[in-house]
Amino acid sequence: MATPIGNLEDITFRAVRVLKEADLIACEDTRQTRKLLDRYGIGTPAVSYHEHNEAERSQELTAKLLDGVTVALVSDAGMPLISDPGYRLVRAAIDSGIRVEAVPGASAVLTALAASGLATDSFHFGGFLPAKSGQRLRTLEALKDETATLIFYEAPHRIVDALAAVEEALGNRPVVVARELTKMHEELLRGTAAQIRATLMARESVKGEITLLIGKRTGAAEDDTPLAEAVEALMAQGMGRMEAIKTVAHRRGLSKRDVYGEMERVKGR
Repeated sequence: MATPIGNLEDITFRAVRVLKEADLIACEDTRQTRKLLDRYGIGTPAVSYHEHNEAERSQELTAKLLDGVTVALVSDAGMPLISDPGYRLVRAAIDSGIRVEAVPGASAVLTALAASGLATDSFHFGGFLPAKSGQRLRTLEALKDETATLIFYEAPHRIVDALAAVEEALGNRPVVVARELTKMHEELLRGTAAQIRATLMARESVKGEITLLIGKRTGAAEDDTPLAEAVEALMAQGMGRMEAIKTVAHRRGLSKRDVYGEMERVKGR
């Protein structure tokens, strides 16, 4: 069931009732969940269920469920299973013929999307971006033709590097960084990846839970000039080669790698 992503008021009447009526609450961090339980006077016992004990604890909890124990599964914030533990337990319960109910509520993905100002008709949620730079870049490049708003979770100490990868892989897209949603220091930064990256780099540090949203390609005016010719035209005006490639990439809504690759292809003819 969903729990608040920050503001403890963001919990449903149903969720409070179910937590009170359950025999046991499985949660990532019992100390974190206890703050919520104490706020609403819920005395149900809690047991840890996280990525390091998920396999073993799933078997234990499934056995309890088969004995008729009612278990409520929660994560530290938002919906469990959404880039959080829980899949093994849900799958095991279903395979054992145990009824599974989802109690909806707060979600950082949907909260960020609703406040972003980006297209909401379709979106692609990719969980956390890979921590390694090469894998992160490849993940983003694989989505360059996706016709939906892209949404990822990101760690605060990696967001600056992630934005650099967004610029390189996806070009001049509208970007939103949603930080500390529903909390006292909630912040939504809007602009291009380069603009937001510059803003964050000017700070001593970046803290808090972050949701990264990347919009569809901007509807720039059509330019049928071949990429290589467009780059060469800027170079003829005195612009450096790499700066010209970057400029053309931004104008066309492409990545620098796309333009550079086309330059190399033409050069190799």
